[in-house]
Amino acid sequence: MNDDYIREELRSVTGMLMQDYGMGRGIDKIDVFVQPDTDIITDITKKLLNILFPGYYREKTYRSYNTESRISVLIEDVAYNLRKQIAIALPYSSNWAGSSYEALQEEASRIVLEFLKRLPMVREYVDTDLQATFDGDPAAFFYEEIVLCYPGLLASTINRLAHELYLMQVPLIPRMMTEYAHSRTGIDINPGATIGKYFCMDHGTGIVVGETSIIGEHVKVYQGVTIGALSTRGGQRLRGSKRHPTIEDYVTLYAGASILGGETVIGRGSVVGANVFLTRSVPPETRISVKTQELIVRRGGKGAEEPVQEEAWYYMI
Repeated sequence: MNDDYIREELRSVTGMLMQDYGMGRGIDKIDVFVQPDTDIITDITKKLLNILFPGYYREKTYRSYNTESRISVLIEDVAYNLRKQIAIALPYSSNWAGSSYEALQEEASRIVLEFLKRLPMVREYVDTDLQATFDGDPAAFFYEEIVLCYPGLLASTINRLAHELYLMQVPLIPRMMTEYAHSRTGIDINPGATIGKYFCMDHGTGIVVGETSIIGEHVKVYQGVTIGALSTRGGQRLRGSKRHPTIEDYVTLYAGASILGGETVIGRGSVVGANVFLTRSVPPETRISVKTQELIVRRGGKGAEEPVQEEAWYYMI
């Protein structure tokens, strides 16, 4: 095949795609400038982590011997870029669709200033998460180890930031922030989830927390736990309803447990064992476990099978 033939074929393919783009489907959006920029949102999230943990994350762009100057520059950077991204995102809300440029800029400025004023409160919650993780994990030797290495704290911290924007009804951006955390940690927490102080996710990988979940204080969750909806067959008709469980204070959910349903309440001080599947409420101070399975052991490859009974308990590392 000569170059002229290949160029002609490529022009034909381009024409086919342009025609396909005009079909008005969900995937046919072309204008990339009317939605928030994923890379910019990720950069804002990283800078917010730097502000929350001023002595843990190194800023590779700014150099300063003065902490106040460094934080001031970071805050101005976040404010400038977040304002632009929020102004782009607001028209996705029916409340702001069709609004003027000036109105969008004004509301974006208001949201950014209110959000930044909430950062001390977010830090207060994050500090309790750090303490709960340190107190609950004998493998942790230093706070620094948890901040720099533990995916659970990273995911919960980003979620706490995103949750504040969610409460201020900012479209898209909160979910973009938590999906960045999801991609980094394997932990999927919807920014709508309400989470109390002293929240600890041990190991973390595979944890899923749905949008309308309510989690109390001093809750510990192990890897693979799902706090989810019982059914989503109703699709968009379920939007705005309480679809996910309520986990009260001082509850522990061990690895692989699935707690489902908007009416499901796990009472204060309860323990849910590994691989338990729950779709109904349990009262306070309850212990739920799966009945012990029978293990079959064959010795020497050809011997008779020997059933082995093991005591039922909870998954721990």
